[in-house]
Amino acid sequence: MSWVVIALSGIFFVSSTEAFKCPQICHCTASSFHCSNDTQKASKNHATSIVLEHLDLQELPTHAFKQLIKIKVIIIKHMKNLRAIEKGAFTDLPDLNHLCIIGTGIVHFPDLSTISSLGFPFSLKVQENMAVKNIPANSFNGMAKHPCDIILTGSSFKEIHPYAFNGTSIRTLNLSHNKYLCNLPEDAFQGAIGPRYLDVSSTALTSLPRKGLEKVKDLKAKSAFALTRLPPLDSLVELGVAELTYASQCCAFHMWQSKHRQQELENPKSICKLMLKNSAQGTDSYLNHPELRHLCPSNSSIQCTPKPDDFNPCEDLLGPILGNVTWIIAIFTIVANLTVLVVLLFTSRKLTISRFLICNLALADACMGFYLMLIARMDCHSRHEYYNHATEWQLGPGCDMSGFLTMFSSELSVYTLTVISFERWYTIINAIDLNKRLGMKHMVPIMVVGWVFSLLIALLPLVGVSSYGKVSVCLPMDIDTEASRAYVMIVLSLNVVAFLGVCFCYVCIYQSVRRPLPANHYSDAKLAKRMAVLIFTDFLCMAPISFFAISATMHVPLITVSHSKILLIIFYPINSLCNPFLYTIFTRAFRKEVRLLLKCWGNPLRAFIAKCPQLPPYLIPNSSQQETTL
Repeated sequence: MSWVVIALSGIFFVSSTEAFKCPQICHCTASSFHCSNDTQKASKNHATSIVLEHLDLQELPTHAFKQLIKIKVIIIKHMKNLRAIEKGAFTDLPDLNHLCIIGTGIVHFPDLSTISSLGFPFSLKVQENMAVKNIPANSFNGMAKHPCDIILTGSSFKEIHPYAFNGTSIRTLNLSHNKYLCNLPEDAFQGAIGPRYLDVSSTALTSLPRKGLEKVKDLKAKSAFALTRLPPLDSLVELGVAELTYASQCCAFHMWQSKHRQQELENPKSICKLMLKNSAQGTDSYLNHPELRHLCPSNSSIQCTPKPDDFNPCEDLLGPILGNVTWIIAIFTIVANLTVLVVLLFTSRKLTISRFLICNLALADACMGFYLMLIARMDCHSRHEYYNHATEWQLGPGCDMSGFLTMFSSELSVYTLTVISFERWYTIINAIDLNKRLGMKHMVPIMVVGWVFSLLIALLPLVGVSSYGKVSVCLPMDIDTEASRAYVMIVLSLNVVAFLGVCFCYVCIYQSVRRPLPANHYSDAKLAKRMAVLIFTDFLCMAPISFFAISATMHVPLITVSHSKILLIIFYPINSLCNPFLYTIFTRAFRKEVRLLLKCWGNPLRAFIAKCPQLPPYLIPNSSQQETTL
């Protein structure tokens, strides 16, 4: 504001450190002042500006500036005790082109309807007035006859009423840094012309009106984190420059405009095609057909920032092929692991260490299936228009939940696989010494540590250490801070160490089992093949992810997010899909468990069917035959 004060001539300034001195063109009492044409003539002063600063006034009365027809600038600032500006305080000020009200204690938006300024351009600044909560209808109607710039920043506005800008021609409307402003109604610009420049940066707005933005050429919405969706893009036909918060919003502009123009150009009878052709030849057809402007956008491209980057390219979350594969993997993963849980938990056999560990593994791997299902569902919901859902998804609870599930699942699964491997190795090398056997009293605390560790790893991105919202697949790929980079490197390193530990255990197991029975080549080969499959699936799951993730963490990315989705969907969940089959379903013991469970459930079913005489005899199963079949 200092540049305004310096540039103005004839300014009357009252310092907060000095006693109050009434401006010469005004008549003042102990608690009020009055400026009129008569007082201006009496002072023989031809000043065109008035600055009122640090005055101990509680109100500006009606006709406070009556008949000051030559006044061009009125600045009222830093008057915390000023509670009211009465209606008609600014009346008949035809030359006024700059009105500034800053840092006052007014509780109602000032009445500006009787200014009737003829100045061009008229500039209004109402800033840092923290007691004003709303802007009523027709607040600016009658303020100026020509287009005006309205700056309403840094205040405590919570609400702007419908028709607030009615009767006003607006060049610039700046609503930035109103951190409580969360609603701009659909009819806010009804009856207004413009604005051409709109700034809603650093506000709590969740949406922009669909009507009244047709003239906007420059839109600024930086740090407007709640503004996750823009209005229908057909209502922003004049937009040429957009400074937004999220890259996905720029995707919306680019993809919509490209699609719109392609459709128009492919239509040989398109009026817009003719308009574009004339525009290319230097002829503005909109001058003769202005009614077509809302149908045929006049700007050839929109300069939009932030531009899409490697983490957020303009594309679907998965796409049709990868999306279908994800559904298949998710369903098989969930069904297989839940089957293992049901069979192991509902049979009557004792809960052994092996069964306990397999149940933990199945639960962890089932979480991976649910993660894949959430990702696949979001892909179906946002297909071909992910840019409209990207911000809400990546910053919302859905992505956080998905990221939590996948990190908890992967870490608990890796931890459990490592414990299973060490438990089997330890049991084999101490097979003779019964005093060194592991029991449930040892295994339960070990798994409690694993659960706590996995929960901690999954919770850290939710409290600011990395973030799940960096990419559409909701993995902690945010490495912008030292803590985030350390988090990613530690997790990847621990997974690599766990893989090496599993390999070590299975090599030792193979050597231990092979030594006593050198003649049993068939058993050796079968055991070696089984262990090779286990280690290979672990390697296939962890190696590519760890390799590319570590390179990206070191700022040497070797693969794009678009390509990494294939790794993340195909390779990342391999363990979760294969573990129930390799560790449980394909084993002879599990088949016995299934037969036992079917037998337990079959007896009540046969008893129920036997009580139904209406059924044909051949539908009633024979007990002995049923048991033989099972």
